[in-house]
Amino acid sequence: MNNLELQKTANEVRKGIIASVHSAKCGHPGGSLSAADIFTYLYFEEMNIDPKNPEDPDRDRFVLSKGHTAPGLYAALAHRGFFPVEDLITLRRLGSYLQGHPCMQMTPGVDMSTGSLGQGVSAAVGIALAAKLDQKDYRVYTLLGDGEIQEGQVWEAAMFAGHRKLDNLVLIVDNNNLQIDGTLEEVCSPYPIDEKFQAFKCHTINVDAHDFDALRAAFAEARRVKGKPTVIIAKSVKGKGVSFMENNGSWHGVAPNDEEYEAAMAELEKAGEALCQK
Repeated sequence: MNNLELQKTANEVRKGIIASVHSAKCGHPGGSLSAADIFTYLYFEEMNIDPKNPEDPDRDRFVLSKGHTAPGLYAALAHRGFFPVEDLITLRRLGSYLQGHPCMQMTPGVDMSTGSLGQGVSAAVGIALAAKLDQKDYRVYTLLGDGEIQEGQVWEAAMFAGHRKLDNLVLIVDNNNLQIDGTLEEVCSPYPIDEKFQAFKCHTINVDAHDFDALRAAFAEARRVKGKPTVIIAKSVKGKGVSFMENNGSWHGVAPNDEEYEAAMAELEKAGEALCQK
């Protein structure tokens, strides 16, 4: 995909996020929107995956360590063809295969069940080690929240990954600088993030999470790195794409009401129309 096609797709992913969270009347729009471009790049450009064969043993794997942003993952999976886009509005409903956190037993395309912060990255490290032991070429990607990296288990996983030289592993930190209780500096600052991961023998790259050229270059660089895992620190805007949600921590885990939903969808529709004029 070229950048314009990726931008159009990311806009559709954002609409899916808003529609699903509004329908559920609960969920996490802020961090899902900040990661929408990352989800889009991974599923439409970077990863070796096939929606028609989601259990392919040679596929690349993705673990959503910040599992509460499942609406973003589901929207990307739906638009990639793993299941109908129309099903996004069943988010969190009784009996739906799209629950509040990803479930690998229920949802096509989900490689690991996640939700408890800090644990997903350990699963990703284990999957990457398994690939090495089995002499497989698939790559493993995991997305963490910047608030999530306050969890000690993240650093145990990073230490192990660096020690084991897991160069088939890419950790992506969605660095939107807001968590449920405030800014990272107010709660418990993990900065400088890059230097901490470097101390655990990881290669680090700082990028703009909303610049597809930057993302393309970062993931290409990660493929060239040998002997150590790569950490992409993606500077993002929480609530990206919906003006009244942007950089507003109150949208961490609150669903839009009907009026807010209409305003958000109108804004995204307008953005989509502008992209079509390019």
